[in-house]
Amino acid sequence: PDMYPGNCWAFKGSQGYLVVRLSMKIYPTAFTVEHIPKTLSPTGSITSAPRNFSVYGLDDEYQEEGKLLGEYVYDQDGEPLQMFPVMEKNEDAFQIVELRIFSNWGHAEYTCLYRFRVHGKPA
Repeated sequence: PDMYPGNCWAFKGSQGYLVVRLSMKIYPTAFTVEHIPKTLSPTGSITSAPRNFSVYGLDDEYQEEGKLLGEYVYDQDGEPLQMFPVMEKNEDAFQIVELRIFSNWGHAEYTCLYRFRVHGKPA
């Protein structure tokens, strides 16, 4: 609900995934990932921020391999809120989106996700 240090969804290690069911089917156009800025971090670094990630559109929550919508890198030196356009063009609408995080910026114990948003046009 806010951007205070530690108020995040944290998962063990540097790899994890999150599946989100949207309120309606949409044609995805972009995604945003938000992390606290370095200035708010008690250590002055944000090594727990996601680094390499991909986003997939799923037809249902049991689908193992969705449709790749893009592969991205969150820039730890960039703005806290970063927008990533859909890179793999497709004609499909999705109500379920999967965020797969493959690495973070060096934190050995956990990765923190503060906000993930999906942008698009209603189907």
